[in-house]
Amino acid sequence: MNIDPYVIEGVKSRKPQVRTPWARIILIAGAFIVVALLFSPLPQKIIAALRRTQMQKGRAAVDTKELERRIEDRLRVEMETELAAKIDEFNKQIAKSSTVIPPLDEATPSTGGDVKKMRNGIPFHSDVLIEKGSLASIERTSLESYTASYQLRLKVPKPSQTMEDLKKSSPDIERILPKLTKLLEKADVSKFYTAIYDNKVARIKKDATRLFELLSKENFYDLETILNLRDPDTSRRIFLMQSEMDVVSDGSDGDRLAAMPAEIVDSTNYQPFTSYGWKKQSATPNPIIEGWKKRIVAAEAELALPTTTAARKVWLKERVVYLNRGIADMKARSFLVAEYDPFIVIPVNILTDSNDAHAPKIGDYAVVIHDGKLYPSLVGDGGPTYKVGEASLRMAKQLNGRSTPYSRPVSDLKVTYLIFPGSRDAERSAPDYVKWRIRCEELLKEIGGIGEGYSLHTWESTFPKP
Repeated sequence: MNIDPYVIEGVKSRKPQVRTPWARIILIAGAFIVVALLFSPLPQKIIAALRRTQMQKGRAAVDTKELERRIEDRLRVEMETELAAKIDEFNKQIAKSSTVIPPLDEATPSTGGDVKKMRNGIPFHSDVLIEKGSLASIERTSLESYTASYQLRLKVPKPSQTMEDLKKSSPDIERILPKLTKLLEKADVSKFYTAIYDNKVARIKKDATRLFELLSKENFYDLETILNLRDPDTSRRIFLMQSEMDVVSDGSDGDRLAAMPAEIVDSTNYQPFTSYGWKKQSATPNPIIEGWKKRIVAAEAELALPTTTAARKVWLKERVVYLNRGIADMKARSFLVAEYDPFIVIPVNILTDSNDAHAPKIGDYAVVIHDGKLYPSLVGDGGPTYKVGEASLRMAKQLNGRSTPYSRPVSDLKVTYLIFPGSRDAERSAPDYVKWRIRCEELLKEIGGIGEGYSLHTWESTFPKP
């Protein structure tokens, strides 16, 4: 039996089969096509296009690399400059300090700190305390591994009580008030001195725990002293206060000032009232009424909108009630005008105290002493319970011509306020500057009078003539 060497039992035949050589045919055909193309203009076009593409890619790569290089160079210069400055500062600190710096414990970073001044003038000391901990997987879940604490330290000042202390604020006060030295012998520090600083501290505590903006350092230390004095011969009481002077710009009076600038009339911040007010004398309307009526119209229009929220509607309704009540008050009374009337402001908690015989009241006469000059005045308004040393814009401009509602005339504690408790008139009336001066002169005589070479200022009306 003939055995076919290409046949294995149970397997299909694997004997070579005759096939058509398509691969060789395709290869030969492709060669002919390439040769044909080489002798046509197409290769030149393709080559040119490829060169342009390659050049564009090359330029893009160069531009990108150049930009990256420039950025890296700039960052490197900045980092090196910053590092050099830090090293220089560190070396200066080392040179000034005799403290030996302990070596770092293994790889644990050292504790660091910094002192900067906040915007309101308070120095802010921050520390970063570094300690060795456990595994990161443990520390990241611990409440004590990553914490921040805030500690505010302030010193409550003591009040001035002696003549030497008072002269630090008012160098001429001993000559201006010759009898003051004797009056100081039995002077008492007013309870309001402590109360005002207590109010300041309470406010700071509240704001600090909420991380709110704090009372500035200047506004915290705005009160040098408050003394209760009493002349043993005349029994005249004096409320003596030394402080700075801030500016108030409130008030309105149609009788004396029938027109006011539009920015005041239409302002939502301007306060047309002062605590000192009197019965209106003419039919000329208060100019602020016009602006308040516009605010009522605007509020009522917003109330009618379907998009106004319920909470907003409650506020608007309350605002309309307030505006209507204010308009009624402006129709019935007139008020001091800070731009034209010289008056001072006392914290409202002092004005409302009925148990302290030395506590001033609205309308009490006062004398402001600054830079060797005396200015007759009266208590015309009440202010915050944590702040002292405020006066009208007219008074402020007299002390410093550059004063504005936003720029105080005296920033240092150089102003002495003499207030005569119980001196107010039985009935309030429109300011009469001649009467104010005469009355203040009489009151000064009840405490020994003023020294030779000093006199009370004479105020002139600056209201525009009708």
